[in-house]
Parts: sequence; C-alpha cells; structure tokens
Amino acid sequence: MPAATKAAQNGAAATDAALTQFTESVAAAFSETSTVAGDMNAALGSAVLPVPDVGTGPPPALLAALRSAIGDEGVVVDPSVTASYSRDMMPLAPSGSPVAVVFPTDTAQVAAVVRACASAGVPLVPRGAGSGLTGAANAVDGAVTVVLTKMNRILEIDEGNRLAVVQPGVVNLDFRTAVESRGLFYAPDPSSYDWCTIGGNLSTNAGGLCCVKYGVTTDAVLGLEVVLGSGEVLRTGRRTVKGVAGYDLTRLIVGSEGTLGIITEATLALRPKPAAPCTLVAAFATTEAACEAVSGAIRAGLVPSLLEIMDATCIRAVQAHTGSSILGDGEPPAAILIGQSDAGAAIGRREMELLERVCASAGAVFAYVTEDLAEGRMLLQARRAVLPSLQVLGTWLTDDVCVPRTAIAQLISACERIASDVGLTIGVVGHAGDGNMHPTIVYDASDPAQLTSARDAFGRILDAGRALGGTVTGEHGIGRVKQEFLRAEIGAIGMDVHRAIKRALDPAGLFNPGSMFSADQLQVSEIGPASTSAPTRTSTRPPSITSPAAPGSVPGNRSA
Repeated sequence: MPAATKAAQNGAAATDAALTQFTESVAAAFSETSTVAGDMNAALGSAVLPVPDVGTGPPPALLAALRSAIGDEGVVVDPSVTASYSRDMMPLAPSGSPVAVVFPTDTAQVAAVVRACASAGVPLVPRGAGSGLTGAANAVDGAVTVVLTKMNRILEIDEGNRLAVVQPGVVNLDFRTAVESRGLFYAPDPSSYDWCTIGGNLSTNAGGLCCVKYGVTTDAVLGLEVVLGSGEVLRTGRRTVKGVAGYDLTRLIVGSEGTLGIITEATLALRPKPAAPCTLVAAFATTEAACEAVSGAIRAGLVPSLLEIMDATCIRAVQAHTGSSILGDGEPPAAILIGQSDAGAAIGRREMELLERVCASAGAVFAYVTEDLAEGRMLLQARRAVLPSLQVLGTWLTDDVCVPRTAIAQLISACERIASDVGLTIGVVGHAGDGNMHPTIVYDASDPAQLTSARDAFGRILDAGRALGGTVTGEHGIGRVKQEFLRAEIGAIGMDVHRAIKRALDPAGLFNPGSMFSADQLQVSEIGPASTSAPTRTSTRPPSITSPAAPGSVPGNRSA
C-alpha cells in the first residue's frame, strides 16, 4: 500500500474533526471579509479615492440625450456617486473620473446611449460588477461609464437544446443555480462567481477552477448580441450545435474587454448537470513534488473537473485568517493539491484514487479522498479564501500567468527568487490542471518603496512566465496594466492586426479607450505593410501605473 494512502487511512479520523472545524471557520471568514452577489458597485463607493474636479459635467446636449434614452433615474452625474464606478479590483491600474454613469435596462437603451455618445464624441466604458483584475472596466476622464448590472434577466432556458439566453448583468452564480434547478450545468466558474456578471466574464474571457475539463468562457458561448459604435445591433453565432458560416465573430468579441462593442445578450451552451464530486487533497514537502504529481496526472490520462494548487504562503495565510488548519495541527506543507472528479459514483472515486496513487508516487506526505460533499466544499472554500486571507497581510496584487503544466514548478521557483529579491511576500495559488497560476504580491501601499517593488515583481513574474513558454494572461485579460506585455508577446504583426480590427469596428475609438491598447499603440503602426522584421522587445513594466487606494480600502475579491 502506498505510504501516502496508508497515512490517509490512519489519519482520517483525526482529519474529519479538523475538516469540520475548518468548514465553520472559513464560512465565518467569508461572511466577515466579502460582499456577495448583487450590484457590488455601491459597496465599492468607499473603495475609491476622492474625485478630482470634472468641471461642469457632461455637455448639456449629451446629458439631455442620455436622459431621453433611459430616463432621469438611469443617468447619474453626481461625482460623489460616479466615483463608485471608477475602478475594478486591480489596485495599481490607472483610473479616471466618468462624466456620467448610466444604467440601461435593455439593448435599445444601450444603442441609444452609444448613438448619443458617438454624436457628442464622448467615449464609453462598459462595466459589470467591477470584479476584474486588470483595470479593464476603469473609468476614463470625461467618458460615460455604461453599467450593465440592471440588464440582469435570464431570457430563456431551452432544455431541449441545452442552451440559455441571458442579459450581461446576470450574476454567474445566480445563472448556475437557475440552470441546475433544471438538471443543467453552466461550466465557467470564476472564483468571484458569487458576484461577477456574465457580461464581465464574456468581456475578459474569464476562466475559473473547472477550466481543466470545461475550458474558459468562450468555450460555452454560442452567440452574442453586440451594440456597435454606430449604434447598430450585431448578432453573431448561432443556436445550433454546429455552425461555421463566416468569420467567428463571437470568439472575436469574447475577451475584447469592451473595446469593440457592448455585449447586450449572450446565447450560452449548457451541459447535463454533473454528478456530485469526489474530492482529493494531497500535501507535499516540496512544491517540486506537487508539480510532479500534476505532470503525472496528465501522463496518466486523468482529466479531473478541477486540480488546484496552494503553496505554503497561501496555506499559512488561510489558516491564520480562518483560525483553523486545513489538514489538522502541525507545520503547513510546502504545497497542497486539491482535485475533484464529477464523473460520478464509482468512476469518480476511481479517478481520484488513481490521482491519489499518482500523488503518492510523486512523494506526497499525505493524501485523502472523500465523497463527503461537506468536506469537498470545505476544501474549495479554503482555496477560494486565499485572496481575502492575503488581504489581511496588506494590499495584494494578483498576477495571472499561464505556463505549460510541466513548467509550473519552475514558475513557482522563479516567484520565490523574485520575492527574495524585492523583499515582499508572494504567495502562489492557481489552477494546476491547466497551468494558470496566480502569484499574489503583498505589499504596503503607503510605502513608495514597496509600491515600486510590487510593480517590479509584477513585471518580472510575467517575464518569467513568458520565458517558460507561457502567456501573460490565462483568464484575467490585458486591461490597463499589461499592454506592453501584450505587445512583447504577440509581436508587431499581431499588434497591427489587432489595431486593424479595432479601427474597423470602432473607427472613432470610442469604446473603452486605454484598455488593451494605449493611445499611442492604437494609432502608431510598428511595421510597414511589407515588413517582415521580427518584433522588437520593449519595456515590460506596466505603463502609467498610479498609486492605488489606501491599504485595505478595496474589498476582498476572489477572482483568481
């Protein structure tokens, strides 16, 4: 019998008590540190800096057109209120002051707002709940912020075709709950699923814990309704299982961060509701052993419904914050893996037992498989509690880098070296099953030296990921903090293609200026039409990063 399996059996009784205690502790911690589903923007009102003077507000003609389009109650110009919609959860992303914030309730109102702003030459910034982590929904000085949270209706659930049609303001968890009541399943599950919106998920192509098996948001999208810069309404995609007519405009819009149009409706693919999960937790004395287990699972042909990793820094933070140990008493291990199978019954149990054997072969010091739903939920609560727990230590800055799964250990080692170099705490948590890691930097935002070090660490982590054959974002997007990294990753030709698409769909540059592209990147071509030269490596530090809000002023988010 493998040593880890034997240890699990011998320690199961003691572990049960620890698991029960930890469940209660994590639940209490969540109730104290997080704000749940609904329109989160009001809660963010206390999280922004004082608003600079925006003059006399929007031009009178624009204000009249906006109020005509959606009514007086749907247009807000009071700076003390509009400030609540100025930024998302990325503390270092620059943000401005919107000249107005509008709350449309249907597609016709969004189209009218777009036409009014286009006529006045005023930019627009689409926004959901504000759970993003790149500043993609941050306000722009003098622009109108279009908040879509009131477009929150589930328009259709078609059980016969396993699809649903929703507005962009529907909260992810609310939608999942609604379709599960019909025996169906919506797979995308960002860690902020209890308050992020479907529209925001679409705009950033969000991921989540289940991507290893089910993919990112775009893999569940059949079609979209999008308001273009002209105010015209574009419909993309289909309601059929198959369809290859024309360019795949649906996938083009998903992940475009509101820079090409405003999504007002989505047709989403559903799956049969999976079986209750079987869960594994395994502890390792080294991160290298944990990552070897991940590679071993892939080689063994396993496709778990999730496979997450937490390093010792994250484990300690969660245990300190919740007041209870994840795996009982004793020194936390160097890393833990949490895996689940939703294959059901005996098949799910066999998959997790195979993963248990893989972990034991890789050197796990503890492994435990359970079909108890409460224990499984507790372990996932611990994983979702990482960012709120790190927030207690200071301001956190979450990175988002995806590497080949065989390179996860090297990335974690690079993060350890960077943490030592800059003198800051960096905890690593992530989706081990697909290689998408979220190194999280903790710093004192009131200390200019630590702020500089945090910015440096952020860029060095992204550079390390790319050097390992990875990408600078697996699910959070580019936003306003990774523009130079995007240019370095996709090269000059790739940037020219992006710019050409942007100019074709938004020739006036009104949609979300400054997200994904800076103004100079959008306007200046890096190469001529006949050039075949290789792209030049440019600066890899986030441009125009400003000082964040005061420490602790931004509520905890669980989007990683």
